[in-house]
Amino acid sequence: MSRDESRGVWLLAIGQTAGFAALVYIFGAILLSLEAGSGWSRAELALGPTLALLTQAGLAPFSGRLVDGGHGGALLGGAALLGALCLALLSQVGHLALWYALWVVVGAAQAASLYETCFSFLLRRLGPEARCAIIRVTLVAGFASTFAFPLGAWAGEVLGWRGAILVFAGVQAAVTLPANLIGVRLLRRGARRGADLAQVRAGAVRGVLRRPEFWALALYFGLMMGNHMMLTTYALPILTDRGAAHAVAVLVASTVGPMQVAGRLILTLPGLRVRTGTLARVISLGMTGSSLALLAASGEPWLFAIYAVGQGASIGVQSILRPLITAEALGQDNFGAISGALAMAPLGAGALAPFLGALLIGAGGVTLLLAVTLAFALMAFAIALWLRARGI
Repeated sequence: MSRDESRGVWLLAIGQTAGFAALVYIFGAILLSLEAGSGWSRAELALGPTLALLTQAGLAPFSGRLVDGGHGGALLGGAALLGALCLALLSQVGHLALWYALWVVVGAAQAASLYETCFSFLLRRLGPEARCAIIRVTLVAGFASTFAFPLGAWAGEVLGWRGAILVFAGVQAAVTLPANLIGVRLLRRGARRGADLAQVRAGAVRGVLRRPEFWALALYFGLMMGNHMMLTTYALPILTDRGAAHAVAVLVASTVGPMQVAGRLILTLPGLRVRTGTLARVISLGMTGSSLALLAASGEPWLFAIYAVGQGASIGVQSILRPLITAEALGQDNFGAISGALAMAPLGAGALAPFLGALLIGAGGVTLLLAVTLAFALMAFAIALWLRARGI
């Protein structure tokens, strides 16, 4: 990787960090000020980002096709600008219908500017060297929530919810947009080592949809994301139900993010070469262990620590694993379109998991929710074992 390409990768990492903070974590970061100042209920407010995630899932294959057609750089820049404009408008809404409509457009910006598009672009530019670049991006972007929540808490308290959204719009315009534009320009100075640019062949994606490996990977990543989103969305009530004091619950929940970075850092150790299939089995076992620890916990700090480490490290590695194992199992031809189609499963699961979690807690309490997350993790491990039998 040349010096310009390396600098471009780091700039895209900054762009992804700011982009996730502004477009994804913003809702949780300013939720308290939103509830206090908007006059809308939590359920009414939460439907907005849920619509964004569902829109992102639905549009992922289309943004992937555009990357395959050589438009990845334009997407990363244009969608960053679109996200900034939407957030600016979102800060001025006075009706729920407009709140929902703008979140749908935010979902389009997410689909075109976050991980799936970024990773597909890097694979097109760098080919075999993309693994290192993707790890770099996710290492930095793992701190998006660490950046978003303090900023959102401060801005919400000082400026109110409208001012806080404007602050995040500024982050998107002043950080994400230039980082993406300059990063793309630097990466394009090097020779492209990925698969040849081509129009998506008629029936190419349909052909992949007939392969059992595609559906196995979609189900695997959907189960993993469903497990993660249920546990993280309801982390505080789960931990307090399992005997943690409120301060301890907040500390444990806050540790999951840094553990994502720690898991990714392990993959950067010199000389470490782990097969993608092995990673799939290891992280599904990590999530299994985190659910088991919470099921067994009754106030023991070491079990809470197992949850934080297992859950954080596993989901952190998963974000790197998805593009790598997809390219290995399904090939790099038409990678953007195929990766986008595959992403619909985890993105959709992530959008629906909080609602499913609320139903489970209402039906059988925290224990039922944890039992379901354990079942998800065990099913993911079984799929990973099946992939091993297929040579992955």
